[in-house]
Amino acid sequence: MRRPITTSADAPLLLQDHKRPVTRRDFLARGFLSGLGLVMAPTALSLLRASTAHAQAAGCVLRAGTGMIPFLCIDLAGGASTAGSNVLVGGPGGQLDLLTAEGYSRLGLPSDMTPGNPGQVNTELGLAFHSDSAFLRGILSKTSAATRANVNGTIFCARSDNDTGNNPHNPMYGINRAGADGDLVTLVGSVPSDSGGNSAAPMSMIDPTKRPTKIDSGQDATGLVDTGNLVSLLSQTQAGQVAHAAEEITAIKLARESEDPALETQILCNYTQTADLIARYGDPDVLNPMLDLDIIGGPNPIFTAAELNQGRFAKTAAVTKLVVEGFAGAGTIEQGGYDYHDSTRASGEDRDFMAGQMMGAALEFAARRATPLMLYVLSDGSLVSDGVLDNTNAGRGKGIWKGDSSDSAGTFVLVYSPTGRPQLSRAGANQIGYFRRTGSVETAATAVANNVALLAEAIVLNFMALHGTVGNFASVLPTHGLGSGPAFDNLIAFAPIV
Repeated sequence: MRRPITTSADAPLLLQDHKRPVTRRDFLARGFLSGLGLVMAPTALSLLRASTAHAQAAGCVLRAGTGMIPFLCIDLAGGASTAGSNVLVGGPGGQLDLLTAEGYSRLGLPSDMTPGNPGQVNTELGLAFHSDSAFLRGILSKTSAATRANVNGTIFCARSDNDTGNNPHNPMYGINRAGADGDLVTLVGSVPSDSGGNSAAPMSMIDPTKRPTKIDSGQDATGLVDTGNLVSLLSQTQAGQVAHAAEEITAIKLARESEDPALETQILCNYTQTADLIARYGDPDVLNPMLDLDIIGGPNPIFTAAELNQGRFAKTAAVTKLVVEGFAGAGTIEQGGYDYHDSTRASGEDRDFMAGQMMGAALEFAARRATPLMLYVLSDGSLVSDGVLDNTNAGRGKGIWKGDSSDSAGTFVLVYSPTGRPQLSRAGANQIGYFRRTGSVETAATAVANNVALLAEAIVLNFMALHGTVGNFASVLPTHGLGSGPAFDNLIAFAPIV
């Protein structure tokens, strides 16, 4: 073996008969990572690319959010009754183009509670809800009147299969393709699935490199960053200074050895990104919903301590904070228990109310951050009633849920804007497609009425409509099946808000 060529005892070893250093072990052996370099050695964490002037100067590929409208998906697993008893649905003329009494009875509404009766319609959210909707009551419990005045929405009359995660409902990968990204991660979800929720993502949209990170608690949220022991030993500012010093030392050492420019850039970028991560997230509590006074502990918190002890609200708070504040580009919150046809109405009312609280909490948090939000609510299938009523206090005199029904399903979108109520693309766009008078989806009404994968594409289309980028849709989803012309245009509910 030739003697290593060195210039001082501490200089990197320039071993002419060894391959170029590639692994962390190689760099340690050759003296590029020593002392402070060991403390700040690049880890998986250092791949989180922060946007700094230094990183840009080094030519780094940057990790930064795109500033697009935050997107949240609430996935109610089991087949919640969305259409009729919660969000109103009607015939070709829109939400208030009335169905027959038998049609509404099938959707759980007795004759004296159909929307043709006085006081049965609530439009505080732009989208028309039944005035006694459990979803609506939950939303009202978590939102201010000012927040509700800046919301609008639409319901998609579209069937989906019952009690299965195989419905390709979840559009998050498509939302990312449309440009959504976060400062720390691209996608998050409350369960460890490819979609982050119960329902699947369309195969045509999936990018395995963007698989959602599981987040269902404040601990998971703060666990997105780990700056090691340095921050605990020093102040955050001092730790950042140490990291930058390690970066400069490495740059000096690299200058003494001729290496591949791309390799040198990657080494420097790892240090730059680590230093910036410490500067921005040296205190990971900035991600912790349990320390956010708008969520808990402040003068007017969205949640009580007792609520945040429940899993559904803990994960709602964690995912919502990450998405609304731009740490993640899009997120899914899955909640089970929505196959509630147990020959009562009470069980469904209770669960729907809590789902409404989850929705309302997300809208209210967006309002307090003066940030727009697109909220998508889906479920796998739905339910029907046989007209028998549950007259208990909890049943509220509504129809008992007796069985699953894929053809009474629907999904809906609520959009919040801090600048005022979002405008629709046209009159009547609060409803996409329609129901037959007898209380089932008209499957010939739109391309998405009988195709869940295309429904997910339509959600991406409306996300892009809110940004005024519909013209790019074919490049984002080049194999889409939404057609063209009026059939395509009629799937767009919203005018741009940004």
